[in-house]
Amino acid sequence: MQLELLNEQGQATEKVDAPDTVFARDYNEALVHQIVVAFQANARQGTRAQLDRAQVKHSTKKPWRQKGTGRARAGMTSSPLWRGGGRIFPNSPEENFTHKVNKKMYRAGMAAIFSQLARDGRLAVVDSIKVDSPKTKLLAAKFKAMGLDSVLVICDQVDDNLLLASRNLANVLIVEPRYADPLSLVFYKKVLMTKAAMAQIKEMLS
Repeated sequence: MQLELLNEQGQATEKVDAPDTVFARDYNEALVHQIVVAFQANARQGTRAQLDRAQVKHSTKKPWRQKGTGRARAGMTSSPLWRGGGRIFPNSPEENFTHKVNKKMYRAGMAAIFSQLARDGRLAVVDSIKVDSPKTKLLAAKFKAMGLDSVLVICDQVDDNLLLASRNLANVLIVEPRYADPLSLVFYKKVLMTKAAMAQIKEMLS
């Protein structure tokens, strides 16, 4: 597989060879869906809490007498059938949303995403991405000159200038190869990676 090497104007100057084991895999939609859902599920926090009928604040007085009213029998207002009553199966803060994905499946899914991005022309290579100072407008001007409005940049090393300059750009994310996640790869319109980062990705996913 060959990928385009872009210059600072966003023009393809030449082609670079990319390992077929990572960038020329068949697309497995079911596997990609699984690892994306697992990534989102593993990011969830079990912070919800609801009350059962023993925890809800209520009076223990019987609302009305047992017989003669023509209404249903009721013992207390904390019943789950009543408005303001407790939940039958309440959510607890200890709820676990994690999905387990085997390492082999995760690597195959990530390689399938990279391969499909390469086939769709959404993946390209650059020599390096650097800014002289931590100024957002410098990095924004660089991406504007390259014709990029939504981009994920995978660098072998993210320095402080690059990190600080990218924080306020809504549609820009700059990460190291180990932090590249399946959701970001799918979300951003264009994915750029440096040559050194491509070597690291090959080592991680091959």
